[in-house]
Amino acid sequence: MPPAPTDAASGTPSPTVTPVAIAEFPFGPSTSTTPLPKDCESILTPGILDTLQGIPLNAPGIGGGIRPDSSRVCVWADPGASRTSLVTVVGYSPEREARDALYLLGVDEGYTCYEPDEGLRCEKSGTDELGLPVGRTVYWRDGVAIDTQYSNLAPQGYTAAIVRSIWG
Repeated sequence: MPPAPTDAASGTPSPTVTPVAIAEFPFGPSTSTTPLPKDCESILTPGILDTLQGIPLNAPGIGGGIRPDSSRVCVWADPGASRTSLVTVVGYSPEREARDALYLLGVDEGYTCYEPDEGLRCEKSGTDELGLPVGRTVYWRDGVAIDTQYSNLAPQGYTAAIVRSIWG
């Protein structure tokens, strides 16, 4: 087994940074005329941004940014805190594929699904093996999906704030 990377100046091991895992959802071409947000901060309220104060956004090595399909990936996570992250993907998602995926989340994976704010929302929360809160919320409307996955970091009203910023 190779030795852990070290900080050459101090000789102490430095943390290994790995990208945050993101569950799959069918992002891709859509007939939506809804514009995607320009960045990750503009989709959140000042109160939620205050909650996330001090947590790096799209830190080097953990993922984030704009995908080739134009989806925005927002990763709020400290590379040194492997069990704390909030990952949101906002992008276009074709209607049939999105509705099928949401249906399967509800039927096969035990998500609670309902229809708020003229869209479809499926969510599931629980705890990991250390008792930390984990979960996922997927919201779809007018050809745009908001897919948020969290571990130990779930600001109240997060998805609703994104919905309001995109659709008013």
